[in-house]
Amino acid sequence: MNTSELLVEKEEGLGLHPKRLVLILLIFSIIMMFAAFTSGYIVRRDEGNWREFDLPLSLLFNTIAIALSSAAMQWAYYSAKHNEVKRTQLGLLLTLGLGIVFLFGQVHSWSDLVAGRTFFGGADANPSGSFVYVLMGVHAFHLITGLIFVAVVLKRSLNYQVHSRAMLSIGNASIYWHFLGGLWLYLYLFLLLNH
Repeated sequence: MNTSELLVEKEEGLGLHPKRLVLILLIFSIIMMFAAFTSGYIVRRDEGNWREFDLPLSLLFNTIAIALSSAAMQWAYYSAKHNEVKRTQLGLLLTLGLGIVFLFGQVHSWSDLVAGRTFFGGADANPSGSFVYVLMGVHAFHLITGLIFVAVVLKRSLNYQVHSRAMLSIGNASIYWHFLGGLWLYLYLFLLLNH
């Protein structure tokens, strides 16, 4: 058996491109982290000294922005699969733009929380507010990494390196971006039901 046969055999056994496998492992680690955060939230809430407050309405608009960005990402992926390069680029640009709108919306939501006297730390802070800032902040960090990922794919697309025969980068970016959108939807619903 020669070297090329061994390589093919290993690829068939694994079934996934190594970059896809790393992405899946990354997603599972993020899921575990947010499961720990939300479990900690519930345990701490049940201990008492928990301030109830209304979530800012701006979080709903942020949720709509991230849902639209996910739709734009899917359109970009579909367009790349059909070799529609300009539509792919437009979809990726829309994804980036809506992702940035989401991030600025989160900053606005934080200012709404502060205006409602919900703080992250300090003498006036309550654990309930601190948890909300941590959940939103860690998600925002991961969203920034997603924006970088999408920007790299856009650059590759501008160099005509994303098309029906080169789908790995946009496929991975799509999976990660949809995951981040789904994660935010989970966090938003969790906060709505448990604040």
